[in-house]
Amino acid sequence: MMITVENAHRIIRDALVPLSHEYRPLSELLGLVLAEDIAAPFPLPRFTNAAMDGFALCREDIGNASQDNPVKLKVVTEVAAGAMPEKVVVPGTCAQIMTGAPLPEGADTIVAFEQTSGFGTEEVSFFAAPKKGANIRYAGEEVSQDSPLLQKGERVGPGEIAVLATLGVGGALAGRRPRVALVTVGNELRLPGEPLDGPAIYNSNRFMMQALCRAWGIEPVALLHAPDDRESLRKIFAEAFSLCDMLITAGGISTGEYDYVQELLHEAGVTARFWTVAQKPGKPLYFGVTGDGRPVFALPGNPVSAMTCFLEYVVPALLLLQGFAGPEKLTAVLAEPFPADRKRHRFLPGTIWQENGRLFCRVSPKVESHMITGLAGANGIIETGPSPDRLPVGAQVTCTLFPWHGVSGAG
Repeated sequence: MMITVENAHRIIRDALVPLSHEYRPLSELLGLVLAEDIAAPFPLPRFTNAAMDGFALCREDIGNASQDNPVKLKVVTEVAAGAMPEKVVVPGTCAQIMTGAPLPEGADTIVAFEQTSGFGTEEVSFFAAPKKGANIRYAGEEVSQDSPLLQKGERVGPGEIAVLATLGVGGALAGRRPRVALVTVGNELRLPGEPLDGPAIYNSNRFMMQALCRAWGIEPVALLHAPDDRESLRKIFAEAFSLCDMLITAGGISTGEYDYVQELLHEAGVTARFWTVAQKPGKPLYFGVTGDGRPVFALPGNPVSAMTCFLEYVVPALLLLQGFAGPEKLTAVLAEPFPADRKRHRFLPGTIWQENGRLFCRVSPKVESHMITGLAGANGIIETGPSPDRLPVGAQVTCTLFPWHGVSGAG
């Protein structure tokens, strides 16, 4: 029985159980979802230090120093980044100091190098008098010891990696990346570089699905292909299930005489949760679960349909297995009419851009499920529920950005 898009999502969510957690070193945390809260092991900054190159001094010693009324002080020491101050700054003296170096005792202000007569002399002239405390980073002003840094459920990006490294955190518990096996099906498929004979076509789904996995930081554990033959497909499925946490197939899922995918998935112990969704493209979408709880997605063979189903259903499943909810959907205004379908939820590739603080979108000019070139240049998927009429310019629709694209400028 054909089900709605909303019900398909609900069935998938209810069937998924997040994978076990594992400790991963810092170098392998990128893109993973934290399975523990992380607190600061020490304050940040750990010690009071200089925010820029210049001179550390007692603010009272420079009064109202200016270009017309410079004040001179004796330089008693130099403090480099990574070194401890060797002398105390007493009245009438100063210390040459580099960015990040610890503030010497007795100093309460730093005057920037550009506001002085410069480095390299025993006496320096000051041509400005910043306020007391200027250009100083105080210990703990950013983060106090034991304060929360990152929370369980956060996805680790380059910024989070920088924070963890800065505080010496060498690794953390995180959701495990799913081991994904990809299987394409069809006698007609050839690999790029091979000659095309008769009605053969190139296998774009194999490379597209691999790229889609990689876009979310997942390297498939298997890239397999089977002809439209029961015994070959049976062997391929056995190999895939021996390796993976999730199986994704493309092709052979419709009701044609040589479409054996559903039959052999059932034979392999997969229980179907749904087949066919009221959507365009991608109606013949199959979702099932193995006896030990591993999800199986069988996508239609048309590349646009396969990519749409992968983005709409497989990606959220991959993230949920790691303990992460997403990806986020946006709302945008149609800049051109949208060709809605009377009975089915419609997904179309298109362009999403920002203009005057608002998001706008338009669908690609080639939108049929076999028109793969409609994906080139698109930066997202635009969708709407069933409608008897085309949606007019100005209507609001839901969009999902591709992770390899951002929102563009004016369209």
